[in-house]
Formats: sequence, structure tokens, C-alpha cells
Amino acid sequence: MIQGYLASSPLGDIALRAEDGALTGVFFVGQKYYPDLLLTDAHESSVPRVVSQAREQLAEFFSGERKAFDLPLQLRGTPFQRLVWQQLLLIPYGEIVSYGAMAKNMGLSSGHSRAVGTANGKNPVSIIIPCHRVIGSSGDLTGYAGGVERKQALLSLENMNGRPVENSLQ
Repeated sequence: MIQGYLASSPLGDIALRAEDGALTGVFFVGQKYYPDLLLTDAHESSVPRVVSQAREQLAEFFSGERKAFDLPLQLRGTPFQRLVWQQLLLIPYGEIVSYGAMAKNMGLSSGHSRAVGTANGKNPVSIIIPCHRVIGSSGDLTGYAGGVERKQALLSLENMNGRPVENSLQ
């Protein structure tokens, strides 16, 4: 079982996974596609540097102080998934796009929106790679592995011009 490290957030505990000095996973504990991790809440002296950096940057994001992340990532997925995840990084803070528009931006037909959505849902580094910024073509907040309530909270945080998110899930 792979070691995971806990980070607290206003939207619930987040599990961080790191390997070889890079962040490989950011998951809300218990979310859809949650990996099998041995979780610890170990403090800074015993965690990988990238985990400490991720904890700090996530805290800054939730407090409204950070709009972009600067962390080494190691992403595992199919070539198509990795292409989708790279495209997600191009969506600016506070903006949203539809799955169809994202497919079109990738040079695909809007008919590929379901494939883009599936790859989006398998994003192993949520928040850092902002999969929450993609919505349905009708404007609906379609699925989010961490839950639609969290997706709404993340979008609200980004649209509140950096005001901190309230702990709305307790």
C-alpha cells in the first residue's frame, strides 16, 4: 500500500500522495476513484518536501492567497488522459469551460466531450490540476470526483476574488 499524507481543508481532509520527489495524487478522502492509501497525519519533519509544499500551497489557495500552484507533478494515465490534464492547466483561475469547448480546444469534435469528461474525472491531482473548472454545456455542474458540493465551493472561492472559502460541508 502506498503512503498518503493528510492535509486539512475547509472542504474536508485531503490525501496527498508523493513519489520520487513529485506529487502524484491529491484526493478528497473518500472521493470517487479514491486510491488505496495508508494515511498518516505525520507532521512536517517526517514528510516528503513536496507534501509540505503542497500543504502550504493548498492552505494559501483556500485562504484566497494563491491562484496557481508551483509543484513538481508526476502524472500517470493514458496518453489521452495526460493530454486532457495538460489542457486543464490552461484554464485560468476563476474561469470555466464546458467539456465540449475543451474538446474543441484540443482539436477534437464536441462529440468527444464525454471522453474528455471521463479523462477529467480520472484526474489524480485535483485542485492543483483544476478539473473543477469544467462544466456541462448547459451550465450544469456535472460530476466531480470530490462531489458536486465541493466543485461548487471551489468555483465560488475562485469567483469571490480571493475571499477564503467557508467550511460549508460540516
